Amino acid sequence: MFVKNIMIPKHECITAQENETIKAALEKLEANQIDGIPVLAGDKYLGVVTRYNIYLNFFNSNQSKEDYLTATSVKDIAVHQDKYLKGAELFEKTMLDLKDFPLLAVVDENKTFLGVVTRSDVLGQFESAFGVNRPGVRIAFTSVETEGRIARLSEIAHHFHEHIISLVTFDETDKLVRRIVMKIEKKDNIDKFVKKLEEHGFRVLSIQED
Repeated sequence: MFVKNIMIPKHECITAQENETIKAALEKLEANQIDGIPVLAGDKYLGVVTRYNIYLNFFNSNQSKEDYLTATSVKDIAVHQDKYLKGAELFEKTMLDLKDFPLLAVVDENKTFLGVVTRSDVLGQFESAFGVNRPGVRIAFTSVETEGRIARLSEIAHHFHEHIISLVTFDETDKLVRRIVMKIEKKDNIDKFVKKLEEHGFRVLSIQED
């Protein structure tokens, strides 16, 4: 999935224009219970203002609270001016960038603001990939890394009429063994399904009902 598929579009975003005060930005953050907002000059992206850098800049400002809140513009403390997305990136590539930051802006080639991707959005996609919010049975197993193993796994699941909720593989750099986590709907034939997996060389590590 690409960034553009999980992006919150501009018309749904909370933003601040460059000359808005810190006080106005904080009011938007509080009212919407968010941690950061993009700063724009018209529709051009200038950076992001977050709760953290608002407080950090205040402590370094040597100003009174009132002067800082009412006399400082958001453009003066915006960060991430040169850190943004173009929309064609794979969403999982954003995880490291969002680990310690609440959002990333999405812009076009002219830095026209298109929307944002938030840390919450990305985590939600990972939860979906693992089937976190759907009840079922999670089976973790390993398989020798040979051609056609995933296809064989699908054939076995199809034979047992298993509905696969999620299927995630790991160790893509290991040339010998791959770990696989499959989540399926709970049925009465789990034991038979697992036995068939083992007969075809899949080594089951754990079975857990969610």
